[in-house]
Amino acid sequence: MGPPRLSRSSAQALFWRRRLVAVVVVGVAVAVPVVLASTGGGSPDGPKKTGAGTQATATKPAPPPQLPRGGRTIFPHFRVVAFYGAPQAAALGILGIGKPDAMARKLVKQSNPYRAGGRPVQPAMELIAVVANAHPGNDGMYRTRQPDSVIRRYLAAARRAKALLILDIQPGHAGFLTEARHLERWLREPDVSLALDPEWKVPDGAVPGKVIGSVGSREVNAVSYWLSGIVKRHDLPEKLLVLHRFTEGMIRNQAGVKKRDGLALVVNVDGFGTQSAKVAKYKDFAHSARSRFHNGFKLFYEEDTAIMRPGKVLKLKPRPELIVYE
Repeated sequence: MGPPRLSRSSAQALFWRRRLVAVVVVGVAVAVPVVLASTGGGSPDGPKKTGAGTQATATKPAPPPQLPRGGRTIFPHFRVVAFYGAPQAAALGILGIGKPDAMARKLVKQSNPYRAGGRPVQPAMELIAVVANAHPGNDGMYRTRQPDSVIRRYLAAARRAKALLILDIQPGHAGFLTEARHLERWLREPDVSLALDPEWKVPDGAVPGKVIGSVGSREVNAVSYWLSGIVKRHDLPEKLLVLHRFTEGMIRNQAGVKKRDGLALVVNVDGFGTQSAKVAKYKDFAHSARSRFHNGFKLFYEEDTAIMRPGKVLKLKPRPELIVYE
């Protein structure tokens, strides 16, 4: 007898519980030239100007950019604790319920109990940068892209909190690589990572939320190859590449997913339900990965039955390195 099933068995019910009934209106993205800072501690609107008499010293090269809380490698040094969501509706997740700075402060408070055994925590804000829709939109792709102004606002708040920003893609009918390329200007930043949400990638003729989507290893590998190239070319610190999953078939041919230099690949066990169901599913997926990937675990403030406390999460075997709250 297999592990108990999570209550996400009905994708249609999930859609109406957790997503907007109408198309999420995020406005029209306007191309505004923005020069981003070259380090995680900089301003997303660009570096400050120096005085007219200031001259740059040519003798000492600038050090390579670091992660928000120091260093260039996420794992095993840090444990990452993230809030997930988008500002268009509370149903999209905890991150969008309040103003970005307020949620950053709440995130840091939620992260504190995970500082077990002296391991520091790296907070992260997982913003849904591409939101799956129940309607096709003008281009028929069943997705809406966040405008740059929204991403810029969350990146600024993340930087003030010394947190990572993770851009989450729910592609609808679009391709993950296409949507990732659209976010390239942000992914060139040392403190911006990427997450792929296969639940919301559905085939032609299907509507997101009415069927559970999936992604194959070849598409994941195309994204990771491209993202690894960005890390190498720009001498960036390690980035997260998060794959959300709550069913066996959500990542097709997971054994074929490749590890890449400069990326910490995490399979995040998504899905709400009872504690026993969540733990069983996590153990099933974590052990099937056979240590090829880092392990993540997702918690839901609303949908989980008696949400697990941090102490219990840290008792999971293997211990998750990424914990996401929705």
